[in-house]
Amino acid sequence: MNRHLESFLEMLAAERGAARNTLFAYQSDLEDFSAFATIHRCAPEAADPALLQAYMTSLHSAGLTARTAARRLSALRQFQRFLLREKIRADDPTQLLDSPRLPTSLPKYLSESDVDTLLAAAAAHEGRQGAIARAALEILYATGLRVSELLNIPRKALSGDAEFLLVRGKGGRERIVPLSAASKAAAGILASTQNNGTWLFPGRNPNRPMTRQGFALLLKKITLESGLDPARVSPHVLRHSFASHLLARGADLRSLQLLLGHADISTTQIYTHVLAERLQKLVEAHHPLANS
Repeated sequence: MNRHLESFLEMLAAERGAARNTLFAYQSDLEDFSAFATIHRCAPEAADPALLQAYMTSLHSAGLTARTAARRLSALRQFQRFLLREKIRADDPTQLLDSPRLPTSLPKYLSESDVDTLLAAAAAHEGRQGAIARAALEILYATGLRVSELLNIPRKALSGDAEFLLVRGKGGRERIVPLSAASKAAAGILASTQNNGTWLFPGRNPNRPMTRQGFALLLKKITLESGLDPARVSPHVLRHSFASHLLARGADLRSLQLLLGHADISTTQIYTHVLAERLQKLVEAHHPLANS
């Protein structure tokens, strides 16, 4: 691996607390550019705007989506800015590059009745798998956690009469989220089946948390039992459902930003379609000229 790229990844891990999956994504994207630069007899740290533009054009020609191209450009920008800060180069060649235009897409989420159906299927699933599924789904829907945050919950975090959960999210940022009575009860039932161990959701090796892949398989099983389409259900869809249902019932974007752990409220604004629908109904119900 290029030594400057290696230094960049080390910085992301040490200073920003980047998760393993995030580091893998950056490494993959930057190694792809490094291979392109090598073909053009250039080191990635010495790339000029013309080479970067040629790389972005090659992504389009290869049929990559605008979202993938935008992610790779973001990785390149952060890498080049790192080189600038470290005085490895004197300029930032990404400054004049335009980001690919992303299509507008609304977050996918389940209806409240679909969530009820999914939770009922988890509750009906017998044995330890059922206890895991019920606790996980209750917590996901009650808190809007990311799946990585869910699977890294320590068993002791929900001991006693805990009303809140301390979560360490992206970039090592901590936030506090309230727990529902149902999520506490389900987590308590699950914890009572474990004599020891560090994690609320342990993997096959009890000293390590359950993997994302392992949880995805369990969620698919429960979803099939519920009668819902597994293609419509994922941990992130439950996170979107949590956010969309809160907004529909009167929550504000700022509170939602804090609960979701978004660093910037612009990220939370993907849910404004729900807010717009609620405001329209409010006007239709209460404006004196709405029904005239």
